[in-house]
Amino acid sequence: MSTLICGSIAYDTIMVFHDQFKNHILPDKLHILNVAFLVPDLRREFGGCAGNIAYNLKLLGGEPLIMATVGDDHAQYAARLDKLGLSRKHVREVPGSYTAQAFITTDLDDNQITAFHPGAMNHSHLNHVADARSVTLGIVSPDGRDGMLQHAREFRDAGIPFIFDPGQGLPMFNGEELMKFVDLADYVTVNDYEAELLQERTGKSLEVLAKQVKALIVTLGAKGAVVHANGKTFEIPSVKPAAILDPTGCGDAFRAGLLYGISNGMDWAVTGRLASLLGSIKIAQRGGQNHTFTRDSIAAQYQASFGASPW
Repeated sequence: MSTLICGSIAYDTIMVFHDQFKNHILPDKLHILNVAFLVPDLRREFGGCAGNIAYNLKLLGGEPLIMATVGDDHAQYAARLDKLGLSRKHVREVPGSYTAQAFITTDLDDNQITAFHPGAMNHSHLNHVADARSVTLGIVSPDGRDGMLQHAREFRDAGIPFIFDPGQGLPMFNGEELMKFVDLADYVTVNDYEAELLQERTGKSLEVLAKQVKALIVTLGAKGAVVHANGKTFEIPSVKPAAILDPTGCGDAFRAGLLYGISNGMDWAVTGRLASLLGSIKIAQRGGQNHTFTRDSIAAQYQASFGASPW
């Protein structure tokens, strides 16, 4: 049975400026800002929340089914999905548009200037949950605003449990809309900053919000994560990574672990630790989909980190 992943497919173009932005941006001239940065280092990565989550879930042995929208320039990404064995049945091309993409320039202090073009992502509402068959679990991750609202309603109407994962899309919604998402969802996952924003906009504490879903998961970066479920709190430790190279896609790797644990009936302590391990593996590689692992290697690393096997 499949896990339906509603979210973005995107290209990430990452450039490195071999200096510091502060040396080239004059604070008293911001009103006439006109600067150019020479970026000798450039790479293009496959990204987007749906693409990243599906990539990790597939490596775990899950059955991800991507539901997303792409533009006329998606051929390279389509070839990659085919190579990975990820179905494109519900990846819809929107003619006359570009696939969503981020252009990220980083300086030597790791400051970033990012421009994001949503493109085809704004048409995600053209896809419908009911079009996917044999789905037993889903996730609504960052995507077009209308699509996120629609897919949450459609998951509930279809009786399919799902995770609400607002991510960087959270600021698009007001408190009433966010409460509607929580009411419809079975699970909610946010990072620590998003958790603060969610409480501020809804006027509800995490404790109150957690009572409305089966589980509310808050990631805390290097401090691990906290799972609020069944009236209990589970502290999830972090796993020391082999290296810290790039946080891009760590949250998506974590969410793949959540989806796998939920779909396989694992308890929250194991599910959280598995998700934490995936995030640790990802951060040691650049890009959202350049790390790799097998079920056997995951079992060995889980054993080494937590003293037991996840399966």
